[in-house]
Amino acid sequence: MEALALSTGRDVQYGAALASAVAGSTARAQALADDLAKRFPEDTVVQFNYLPTIHAQLALRRNDASKAIEILQNTTPYDLGIPATNFNYVNLFPIYVRGQAYLAGRRASGAAAEFQKILDHRSVVNEPIGALAHLQIGRAYGMQGDVTEARAAYHAFLALWKHADPDIPILKQAKAEYAGLQ
Repeated sequence: MEALALSTGRDVQYGAALASAVAGSTARAQALADDLAKRFPEDTVVQFNYLPTIHAQLALRRNDASKAIEILQNTTPYDLGIPATNFNYVNLFPIYVRGQAYLAGRRASGAAAEFQKILDHRSVVNEPIGALAHLQIGRAYGMQGDVTEARAAYHAFLALWKHADPDIPILKQAKAEYAGLQ
């Protein structure tokens, strides 16, 4: 919200909307998404990256994985495009959220395929999702019962975050999940 006090540009507004959706501030996220749709009705990045990603994340907050997957189907032709923005945080986010939706819907092979896209294209990801893709694909492999691949993916994630604050909730959760695989 502090960023929005400095700028109401589309990229800043998208970042605030997505962060709000992830954090559970759904009314704020929806209001920001509605404003983006109104202000940028013909902007390809807004229409085929930003809005679907926000709406899918909101669907995940409502525990509607099927709806999130459906929303993100229209982003697929643009998945590996790099939006013309001033920020790198938009690259591959629709893929990441789609992977999360597949995980939430217990569709492990679909999730693994989405997170593998991120790992295969990490040169265009300058975000935590690049590291988190290792964790998420580990979860997908674990859901499939492939303990060897799951352990390797968790190990890769934990190696990337070896200097992170040990009290970060997702890191603590990943360590517990990894220990459960052994």
